[in-house]
Amino acid sequence: MGEGAGRDVVATLNDLIETCKDGQAGYRKAADFVNDPDMQTLFDSYSLQRTQFINDLQAAVRYFGGTPVLHGTVEGTLHRGWMVLRSKINNGDEEAILAECELGEKAALHNYEEALQEKLPAEILPLMEYQYWQVREAHERILALDAARG
Repeated sequence: MGEGAGRDVVATLNDLIETCKDGQAGYRKAADFVNDPDMQTLFDSYSLQRTQFINDLQAAVRYFGGTPVLHGTVEGTLHRGWMVLRSKINNGDEEAILAECELGEKAALHNYEEALQEKLPAEILPLMEYQYWQVREAHERILALDAARG
């Protein structure tokens, strides 16, 4: 692996870490604002899932000689702030919270799809593909929950 390739891999992995940090915090906030215990459990499980994704991606960044990022994205921070504001305004409106979660998962899917289109070392692809399919499954489940409620 060339030095430039290592930086590209690290940048891609760090982008995914930011994406996962956004999801981790977003789901944690969502769990705080919903009243339905099943939704709280689901959102908590997705927050924990993203914590594991972050840990795995951080290990991969170190493997490729990089330093993992320590925070989420500015867009994610703004998105989380919007979700908090919106949920307060709507008094914990679970449909509004589901809509925000769906938007977050849609963005995460897009980020994983972009990462998987890059030329990356074969040893990182199984992890990225696994995480992509887990994010896709979460997105589909959020969509189904939203459809069932609306």
